[in-house]
Amino acid sequence: MTVTIFVPRDSTALALGANETAAAIAKEAKARGIDIKLVRNGSRGMFWLEPLVEVATDAGRIAFGPIEEHEVAGLFDAGFTTGGKHPKALGLTEEIPYLKKQERLQFVRVGITDPVSLDDYLAHEGYVGLKKAIAMEPAAIVQEVTDSGLRGRGGAAFPTGIKWKTVLGAEADQKYIACNADEGDSGTFSDRMVMEDDPFMLIEGMTIAGLAVKATEGYIYVRSEYPHSIANLNEAIVAANKAGYLGENILGSGRTFNLQVRKAAGAYVCGEETAMLESIEGKRGLVRAKPPLPALQGLFGKPTVINNVISLSAVPLILSRGATFYKDFGMGRSRGTLPMQLAGNLKYGGLVEKAFGVTLRELLYDFGGGSESGRPIRAVQVGGPLGAYMPESLFDTPFDYEAFAAVASTVGHGGLVAFDDTVDMAKQARYAMHFCAVESCGKCTPCRIGSTRGVEVMDKIIANQNRPQQIHLLRDLCDVMVTGSLCAMGNMTPFPVLSALNHFPEDFGDQKALANAA
Repeated sequence: MTVTIFVPRDSTALALGANETAAAIAKEAKARGIDIKLVRNGSRGMFWLEPLVEVATDAGRIAFGPIEEHEVAGLFDAGFTTGGKHPKALGLTEEIPYLKKQERLQFVRVGITDPVSLDDYLAHEGYVGLKKAIAMEPAAIVQEVTDSGLRGRGGAAFPTGIKWKTVLGAEADQKYIACNADEGDSGTFSDRMVMEDDPFMLIEGMTIAGLAVKATEGYIYVRSEYPHSIANLNEAIVAANKAGYLGENILGSGRTFNLQVRKAAGAYVCGEETAMLESIEGKRGLVRAKPPLPALQGLFGKPTVINNVISLSAVPLILSRGATFYKDFGMGRSRGTLPMQLAGNLKYGGLVEKAFGVTLRELLYDFGGGSESGRPIRAVQVGGPLGAYMPESLFDTPFDYEAFAAVASTVGHGGLVAFDDTVDMAKQARYAMHFCAVESCGKCTPCRIGSTRGVEVMDKIIANQNRPQQIHLLRDLCDVMVTGSLCAMGNMTPFPVLSALNHFPEDFGDQKALANAA
């Protein structure tokens, strides 16, 4: 009897030795005369357990991990191919609490299938959404996405359906779908996991978007540091074209949608949608002034839908199961689920997909397990390097766009970076300003010069040079950047700076001086 064994091919697992573990399993099985089928699946997102080895049994998939190369022989000695006992046996994978407590809608296939197997994708609800979309009028597809309540998952949280409706209504001889996969925020990896571990989901979502707005060309702008994502996407695109799910006459419908991958330029600012368009066109990644909106004059001057990976990969599920199914998850105006990424000083870093409404405290402690250092968590930055630092007093804030905005924070891309009580928040504020100074495209003065002056001011504060005056200057500078910058790069850099100053004033000097400065 052939035994199916799963070892992830996700880049996190590879960095932790998954290839070596897989090779050792194949070698050991051959030496022992055991017939196995070795499947290189995606990661389940429990990175502290990688490489996670799973074995298919009649009861379900049994997990073992983390398994290093030198431990493979011991696995076979313990009879793991039949679910035998081993010190690193974790039981049924689906019963692991970290996974069991999630609501996996978009990531339902991730870690289960071979990412580049079209047959696997089709066997797990793949392309059901596209088949339904083909039978619908473009306006009906747009309405379904609108009714679902899907909002942009890249940071701005703009309603996806409204953006699509604008592009659909624009008159043009050519329209485009552009996927922003330049995932540059600290502590974020959900886009990478989709592209590496379930690329057909993104391809299907973009194809449906093309049908919805009458676009025939699409581009996936992938971060240059993601070679595995680029390789898997290209392989999946070839398979989808060959099977008739992409290209000319999709599934005999007479409709066309072509898709190609573009390697990003390696600049953080190219994650801004208009800078990304400039880069795709072969230009330097400079931010464009608005108007005109990209929905009317975007890529090559044509109407363009721009969404990020998580937004577009939610579309197949919405079309497959209906807007009402998706909308039943979440709270307020934040509908559906969000793949949240736990990073920083946490015991259990990884991906958690939950419906909107879960609190920071639940994510940090119920899933993250508290700090790796064992010390109290003092702050968590949500939404990347331009996100606010949230203190323990705000840990009960639910993940909801409006709830976060009410406390001067942002959900962003769903990345969390935790810090224990040894962190110096003044130095973290300086880092934010320095990051902006390094990564600014330089087009507008508030961002280009403001961030440079901000670093200088922070250096004086840290060195205790006339702190009250420098803090007053810092607040004024942040106000100029917020109101005067051309894009989010400049007008969001003050978020981490001001949040650190407001929530952790003791790291910036004595309370009396701060009160006078304010």
